[in-house]
Amino acid sequence: MDAPSAQAAPQARPPISSQHYGFLLVPGFTLIGFSSAVEPLRMANMAIDRPLFQWSTISLDGAPVQASNGVIIQADHALDQAPALDAIFVCGSNPIPPRIEPHCLNWLRLRARQGTVLGGICTGSYWLARAGLLNGYRCTLHWEDTERLLTDFPEIIVSKRIYEIDRDRYTCSGGIAPVDLMAALIDLRTGSHETAARVSELMVCERIRSTQDPQRIPLRQQLGTSQPKLTEVVTLMENNLEEPISKEELAQFIQVSVRQLERLFQEHLKSTPSAYYLELRLRRARQLLLGSEQSIIDVAAACGFVSVTHFTHRYRDYFGTTPGRERRIVQPTNDPAATGRPSAQVP
Repeated sequence: MDAPSAQAAPQARPPISSQHYGFLLVPGFTLIGFSSAVEPLRMANMAIDRPLFQWSTISLDGAPVQASNGVIIQADHALDQAPALDAIFVCGSNPIPPRIEPHCLNWLRLRARQGTVLGGICTGSYWLARAGLLNGYRCTLHWEDTERLLTDFPEIIVSKRIYEIDRDRYTCSGGIAPVDLMAALIDLRTGSHETAARVSELMVCERIRSTQDPQRIPLRQQLGTSQPKLTEVVTLMENNLEEPISKEELAQFIQVSVRQLERLFQEHLKSTPSAYYLELRLRRARQLLLGSEQSIIDVAAACGFVSVTHFTHRYRDYFGTTPGRERRIVQPTNDPAATGRPSAQVP
């Protein structure tokens, strides 16, 4: 009888090389987005007890950068002094500034030519799109700014998911969505879900969401499946801000009486159809005022107001300030080269 063959010793897995990520902090960047990206990397290093990830912060000139909530972060590097990096994430601002420093865009283009992976956090995808670095890629960004990105760059594929990994472009929405993106990158880097699961545990995070999870909780999910007509009429409103539909027409569209329509809004949304519709239009107007260069008259028209005077009165009643004054606060200079402006958060 032949002697049993010796069992082959299991091959050791090759060591995982470390990664160095750079975070470009633009003026008014959202601190929650930046922190939600860095902390999973720090905890991944803790979980495996070695520095698998390194990170550096970058600003235009190496000077401190103020976040949207007023916190100031001292950058590690200026653009031109930043070291070689495996990936660079643009930590976008709220709102998106009307103009972006050309030197910043050129630097991103240079890094792309050098083969660096590029990503966007919160509204960071807008910077990549402005640099022409998202053509042919699927991307995402904060849901409030999706329409702005699609309007300015209609050829770009924009999803409503919390994050997208498309080859060498990593993008995610705002809030804590970077936690989920980084967990996915940790998975890819380590080749196992164990480290990301440990990071989730350390962060007291109930679960890591997948790329299939949507950013925004649709009204249908908030109300359940019992109010399909209300969901339908709100969708109609959201899709017709420039030319508002009368409540009589809305009621006709969903085949209910005006009285039934008003009762649906009062019972489930604590509002009237007219007041809810006006709020949608005013919030859209504020996004355009703070994040585009459209004139106030064009913003008013785009949101269904027949005159600037009417728009101004309604805007002041709702937000406590006029459109012109709010725009001056957020955009205090007419210098076309200026990019850093105090950020006004949309409530």
